[in-house]
Amino acid sequence: MKQSEILIKPILTEKANAQQEKLRRYAFKVNKKANKLEIKKAVESFYGVNVINVNTSVAPGKNKTRYTKAGFIQGKKSSYKKALVTVAEGETIDLYANI
Repeated sequence: MKQSEILIKPILTEKANAQQEKLRRYAFKVNKKANKLEIKKAVESFYGVNVINVNTSVAPGKNKTRYTKAGFIQGKKSSYKKALVTVAEGETIDLYANI
């Protein structure tokens, strides 16, 4: 798997921002087939930091329903894999540089 296919996008939420400030832990949405070693190499090459630890979890897909004029529309959000990457002390990743 190519390194450009591993990292999909960073997760920018209030909880993720709090972990960035306190624990130097950054959250990324990653390819479901990527393992921890591939994620570590991809983050180190893209952002130029030393990665200490990688934790992964798969967020399950959820059923969504909404009511419209035509009646109920049911669908499902797809599941995704999330990686929490801890970087070395004194190093940071600037996720807002490209916005």
